[in-house]
Amino acid sequence: MTAILGVSAFYHDSAAALVRDGEIVAAAQEERFTRKKHDAAFPAQAARYCLQRAGLTPDELDYVAFYDKPLLKFERLLETYLSYAPRGFSSFRRAIPQWLDQKLHLRRELRRGLGGDYRRQFVFAEHHESHAASAFYPSPFEEAAVLTIDGVGEWATASYGVGSGHRLDLLGTQRFPHSLGLLYSAFTYYCGFRVNSGEYKLMGLAPYGTPRFADRIREKLLHLNEDGTFALDMRYFNYCQGLTMTSSAFDRLFGGPPRQPETPIEQRHMDLAASVQGVTEEIVLRMAHHVHEVTGQSALCLAGGVALNCVANGRLQREGPFEKLWIQPAAGDAGGALGVALFVWHHLLEEPRRAQSPDGQRGSLLGPEPTDDAIQRELDGAEAVYEKLAPEETCRRAAELLADGQVVGWVQGPMEFGPRALGARSILGDPRRHDMQSTMNLKIKFRESFRPFAPCVLEERATEYFELGDGVASPYMLIVAPVAEGQRTGSTDPQAEGLEQLGEERSRIPAVTHVDYSARVQTVDEERNPRFARLLHAFDELTGCPVLINTSFNVRGEPIVQTPADALRCFLLTDMDALVVGDFLLEKSSQPAELTADRELYLSQFDLD
Repeated sequence: MTAILGVSAFYHDSAAALVRDGEIVAAAQEERFTRKKHDAAFPAQAARYCLQRAGLTPDELDYVAFYDKPLLKFERLLETYLSYAPRGFSSFRRAIPQWLDQKLHLRRELRRGLGGDYRRQFVFAEHHESHAASAFYPSPFEEAAVLTIDGVGEWATASYGVGSGHRLDLLGTQRFPHSLGLLYSAFTYYCGFRVNSGEYKLMGLAPYGTPRFADRIREKLLHLNEDGTFALDMRYFNYCQGLTMTSSAFDRLFGGPPRQPETPIEQRHMDLAASVQGVTEEIVLRMAHHVHEVTGQSALCLAGGVALNCVANGRLQREGPFEKLWIQPAAGDAGGALGVALFVWHHLLEEPRRAQSPDGQRGSLLGPEPTDDAIQRELDGAEAVYEKLAPEETCRRAAELLADGQVVGWVQGPMEFGPRALGARSILGDPRRHDMQSTMNLKIKFRESFRPFAPCVLEERATEYFELGDGVASPYMLIVAPVAEGQRTGSTDPQAEGLEQLGEERSRIPAVTHVDYSARVQTVDEERNPRFARLLHAFDELTGCPVLINTSFNVRGEPIVQTPADALRCFLLTDMDALVVGDFLLEKSSQPAELTADRELYLSQFDLD
């Protein structure tokens, strides 16, 4: 038996994953344990969980693998600062202490993080090797092209290659500072959202705008080649030498300084979002066409933070050139922990690989799972009022609540690995209700009203509601597709602009239909998530609709819940109507008043009127 612990840490979204003889045993992000969103610290609790799941102690591991090469990254840091000196000294002065204290001593830090008990071999892979491995090895393909796109690893900002059997060979890269991920993050920053987390908001904002700045981006910010490579004009950016993403030249080009967080969003910001989103899609498609031409493969695997841009993924799925597409659910840095562990087993140790169907990711349900005893202890300790249901009743009762217009928290089985809630730590609602999108945004998620919600749908019924294409599945909520013509209703106001479009009803499932008639679709099947599929079947039997709203079980600024205690707190402090944890049902109306006494104080921190 060979046990490999993969680790990503010290930048953002730290995580741990354990692979034993090529099988993915467990994987989790540290933020879910510490409750610090995007926690970058060594994933001590995530690693402890992975070891416990495998029944191992640290000294029984054969390899501990880290998802990038710190010395190469430090080389890039030094060369960049020297290139811009003396500009950027303040940024350098802030970065260098952490490198000297921690990041240049990763063997020591990894050993310390594991309690000092590990004495065997450490392996350091390149960042984009880890991404590529996370994309190819769990995929259902024996052979495929691989494309990774993110902000930056060591030097690479994008790479492509071929996976075949146990081999993974990268053939080409795009190098720093020319980065699609950093270009998108620059606009995220400029539009007033937080880098490395607000990119989802920018993507959701884009349909409210028109791409009137797209030509300006193409003409001024970058020189784009036919193969998708490009060169940025660094006069407009500040991330190499400063503490911001954009420069004063960027401000002049786009009509003013960056938007301050929490201030009103103007039409200009919506148009900027639409513009950079369109340019991003164009670059991704050009890259994919080049990779297809060079590799001759019919299937493509994607990873890296840009692979979470599900609008671009949807265009890849619909427009080709690849016949099949598979995207790593934890496509960002967290997934590097899984990728590096698989890279060691298959590529470095040359152990054989057999592609699995539907894939080897196990639905990405790789995290901790509460027992019935643990759930009951937590509920009893909190003096919550609950009903213990028979397993065959749980889905039916939850479906009845949803059909009655109630919002239901849903905690079932192992936690998801990756940023999406896939039916294990979810908040659910009825998509047929026009007001449900604003209700869930403002009263439960406490986030911006413009942000769309995703639908989950029974896989066998997906094409009735969404233009996914025959045989196309989206089990990890990573593809945006148009709502089917047959589901669309009436016409919208052609004069409406920007956020004025928000209140219009566009389909029979209005709460999950974005202003451009799109939806970020999750298809649900019995094999990957049988209980979630049973819930959708139960809702369909009651309503004739096999679709639900599925959003992550958290509120703005907090990670997705992990434990029953996390879920109970979120339930009690929001306007959620019911909570189903395993087979335990709690209804808000039945809870003692003292359990929700802190609710008003908690809600006062969210100013989203």
